[in-house]
This record gives sequence, C-alpha cells and structure tokens, in this order.
Amino acid sequence: MFELGPQVPARCTAPGARTVGDMFWRRAARSASRPALFEKTAGRWAPTSWADLYARAARVARGLRALGVAPQDRVGVLGPTQPRWATYDLGAQLAGAVSFGVYPKQSAEQIRYLLTHSEAKVIFVAEPAELEATLEAAKEAPDLRAIVPWTDALFSAFADRDPRVTSPRRFEAAPLDEAEVRATVDRTDPDDTAIFIYTSGTTGPPKGAMISHRNILSLLSAAAGHLPYLQSDISLHFLPMAHAAERVLGFYGRLSQGIPGAYAESTATVLDDLRAVRPTLFGSVPRIFEKAYARIHGELEKKPPAARRVFDWADRVGRRAAPYFLAQRPLPPRLAVEHALADRLVFRKVRAAFGGRVRQMLTGAAPTAVEILEFFWGAKIPVYEVYGMTESTVISHANRPGAVRLGTVGRVIAPGDHRIADDGEVLIRAPWVFRGYAKNEAATAETVVDGWLHTGDVGVIDADGYLRITDRKKHLIITAGGKNLAPANIENAIKHEDPLISQVHAHGDRRPFVSALVTPAPLETLAWGAERGLVSEAEIAEHTRALMENPAGRSEALNAAMARVVALPAYRARIAAAVDRGNRRLARVERVRKLVLLERDFSQEEGELTPTLKVRRKAIEQKHAALFDRIYDEPDFGLEPG
Repeated sequence: MFELGPQVPARCTAPGARTVGDMFWRRAARSASRPALFEKTAGRWAPTSWADLYARAARVARGLRALGVAPQDRVGVLGPTQPRWATYDLGAQLAGAVSFGVYPKQSAEQIRYLLTHSEAKVIFVAEPAELEATLEAAKEAPDLRAIVPWTDALFSAFADRDPRVTSPRRFEAAPLDEAEVRATVDRTDPDDTAIFIYTSGTTGPPKGAMISHRNILSLLSAAAGHLPYLQSDISLHFLPMAHAAERVLGFYGRLSQGIPGAYAESTATVLDDLRAVRPTLFGSVPRIFEKAYARIHGELEKKPPAARRVFDWADRVGRRAAPYFLAQRPLPPRLAVEHALADRLVFRKVRAAFGGRVRQMLTGAAPTAVEILEFFWGAKIPVYEVYGMTESTVISHANRPGAVRLGTVGRVIAPGDHRIADDGEVLIRAPWVFRGYAKNEAATAETVVDGWLHTGDVGVIDADGYLRITDRKKHLIITAGGKNLAPANIENAIKHEDPLISQVHAHGDRRPFVSALVTPAPLETLAWGAERGLVSEAEIAEHTRALMENPAGRSEALNAAMARVVALPAYRARIAAAVDRGNRRLARVERVRKLVLLERDFSQEEGELTPTLKVRRKAIEQKHAALFDRIYDEPDFGLEPG
C-alpha cells in the first residue's frame, strides 16, 4: 500500500539551501516521482509525489502574490494537521512570506491577538466554527486582506459575511514559475524570518518567536547525524502544525530528508491509522506514552491472575534486556531465549498497537518516567527523549541510537554548546537559537544574553555530557523551611502509580509541607465506574470519541460522569494509596502530606491546559488558590496518603 524506498541512508537537502522554500525546491527536483505524503480519501490511502506537492504549493504562491503578499509579509494557517496545511505553508514559503500556525479550537479573542500581533495579510481556515471565530476576530484586524476557507463548500457558506472571504480556487490556478521562485530565493537573506511560532502562553499572552531560514536549515543539517533517517522510512502525523516540534522537526525534517509522511484522518483515528500505516518513525508528546502505559496496566487489571503473572514476568525480562538494547549489544544467550518467549507472549502485541515496525520514536516537551521508558525499550520499542524549545528552533539535545541514557535528554547536538549557570539554569548556544520575539525587545534581551539562550529550565550535565532536566526554574518550590524542591520530580513519582490518575500538581511554595491536586484519568475512571454500574457503555463510547477528537477538551457531560465515580469512597481510597506508594520514592521533605482529588481532569476550557496538553501551572495555582489555602488552614480538609 505504501511505496517505500530502499533501506539506505536518506540524503538531506538542507545543507546548501538558502531558504526553506529553496530546500523544498531541491527536494522536489531530487525526488520528483517519489511519494511526499499519503492521505486517506474514500477509504484509500492515496500518495502525492514531491513534484505534485511542489506544483500545488507553487499555485498557492502565485495566489498570494496576486493578493499583494510581499516577501516577509505574514500568512496564517488555521486547521487540522492535513496535506492542505502543508500546501498552504509551503506556498507561503515559495512566495517569500513568513508563515505561522494557529492552533485549532481557539476563541475569537485568541485568534484576534495572533492576527493583529502578526499583522497577517492572509489566513487560511479549515472548519466552520473556526471560520466564525476568525470572522469575528477579523473585525479588529485591519491588515488582513483575505480570509480563505479550505473548501469551495465552506467558501459558499460564508462568502457574503465579509468581503475579505476569498475563494480557495484563487490558489489553484497556474503555479508561480520557477524563475520567480529562484528570484525570491536569491533576494532572501538566510537570516530573514521564515516562520513565526507562537508560544503556548503557559504564563501569559503568546509570544511570537521569529525563526530564521538559517535557524531551520542549520538545525536540520546537524540533527540529521543524530537522528538518522532511511529512504525506507515513513512517518505518521497528527500533532498540531502550529507547534514547533511538528512544524520544524516533523514536517520540514522529513522534507529535507525526502521521507514520506502519512496524515492521520483525524486525532480520533490515530490508533487505527497507526495500524494501517505502520510507521517506522513516530513522534509524540510524553502523554501519549504515559497513557499507553496506563492503558496497558488498566487492561491488565481485568485479566485473570495467571495472565497478570505472565505479564509481570515478561516485564521483568524486558527490563533486564533494556540495557542491552540501549547499548546496541546482543543479549546473553539465556536472556535472549527468555526475551523471545516474552516477546511472543506479550511484547509483539504492544508493538502491534504502534503498527509493528517503529524503529525510532521521539518524545520531548516534558520528562517521561524512566519506568515507562524501560518498559518500551524492553518491548523493543525505542523511545528517544529529546530536548529543546521553540526558541532553539525546537531541539538542542537528543538521545540517539547507541548513545542513550534514560532519565536524560541526551547530549547537545553539535556544533551547539551548553552549560549550567550558577543558579542551575540550562544555557544553550547554537546557530539555531532564534532571532528573538516579534515586537518584544525586552523579552528577547532577557532570553538571549551574550549569545546564550536562557532556557528557564534547571538541569545537570553529567561527566559524559548528558543533560538531565530537573524542572522549570520558575516552578521550583521553596518550602517555608527553605528547601528547594522540583515539583516535576514529585508529580512523576506519583502519577504513574495508578492508571486512574491523570495529573498531579504539587504545591508548597512558602508552605510548611507539600500538598497536591490530583485529577482523575477520564477514560480509565469511566471504565472503573462502568464495572460498578455508574457509567453506561454508551457514555464511554461517546466520551471516548470526543476525547480523541479534542484531547485537551473536557465536556460538561464528561465531567458529570466522572464526578459520579470520583465520589465513591473506594475510588478516593485507591488514589490516596497510590499517592502513598509514590511518596515512598521521594525524600521525606518532598512527600505529599495532603491532597485534594478533583472531580474532573484539567482542561483547555478551564485554562489549565495548553492545546499541546502542557499544564499551565500559574493558571492552576491561581484558579485553585482557595483549595490550597484550605489544605493548610483546615485540618480536616483533603485526603491524607495511605
């Protein structure tokens, strides 16, 4: 079904290119007939070649030029991770524009901020609800010249709402000719801005990070040696294109390497798409691996004792084998026999859930518990933790084949450099450190000092150069007794103790002891409730569908169903016991002495999660301040672990 290349190293087009558009042009010329992407239409996965993708993008480029979009003008894309997103983005790059993404399901006010801050000239919009929000936002966006629905049907439905609503057919005519594309490349300085990436705004309004062509091209050239691609590789894409990881490493990275990517039909179909596409490369946020690990153990609880004993034995074998897989060394004969049996009984089923042939899985953005990483490595699913941030053009450190140290984010990618400041902050210097924040010189000056990017993360570099991130600098808890604690360490020790736990938020700054908010895992909690007659199978099916479509969203109906389950004394006792087990992994001063179990999970609607599932710590502290006060002021409030 999927035409793949030979198992030989891929050839990178980033070296030698001047711009992202130039890199794309070189790829289309080199790999014209090879598949660039796969999209499922009418039940069939259809390929698009690099030549065809280039032609589509060049048509978009001509349409933008016809609208008066000049080099360095801004063009936005709002919609799901689909081939049209890629086409509009690449069209903007061929036209010399600065492209940026808008996360789906944003409010009109959030869209207005991005449109006015960026001074966008054009925005492409995919969905009716988002087009409604964009039209509302556009009332205060005087620079905006065109609002382009993705489809003819959407254009027809909204054409009379605003004179700026523009037919998508204007971007499907003759392509911008090659001479104009090359002229744009020649007059573009590689240090010009290529894309804006708007930060997710965990502590305030989003900041527009200006990423230059040189940033992107130098990073992709360097990263190719750390995270090697093969011509036979294929990746699956579903994460938001507005995010730096998916946009730069996922999309531009495979463009540079000439690797085809399959686009999931939607976030709701990712599991089915994984089994159909069987990707060799897969990147995701840690929550995906955490939830998979929790789901495996949740399902295991329903199995008979004999099956649980087999799984536990296989798990122990896998963890003994993991160090050999990490070091790319053969297993000792007896362990090899044991692992082969464990693989036949357990691990091949786990691999099948990811398609069965993944050779490289990347994760970052937050730490993944070593316990989880050991499990996947033991199952022969290599998960490489990497590290970076938008301001370092997404990645600066990586574990890589033959050089993996669990619990770290790997070594710095050469020719980058890193060091630890006197206060423990991680500093980075590299050609891919960003240009700065648009319209915010003060924030830029605070972030890049004497060429060093101040990451805001606290970490340790070991003797072999591996970096371990302990927490965000601004998140550190300083107890009333003067102890500095990393909340991430506390939270990770607890939340993996029970699949019923979704999030743990440690609190204790200037307090006499550490407390925590614990939230229930939606689907696992509903399944637990269904076993006790509190939730119907129809409810579970409906809430599962909604969560797959919008993983950061939590409906009122879902919250109500969860509340019925969380109220049970047995549920609350189980969570308290899990916190107690997690406490045993912690130093005495780190242990959670009291907790509050919320009736719902954190959500984007409540301002507690970003669109990429990051926890907004400041928002949680503010929103739940009264609960935290009661923990310390009222002796009988909250639960005690145990």
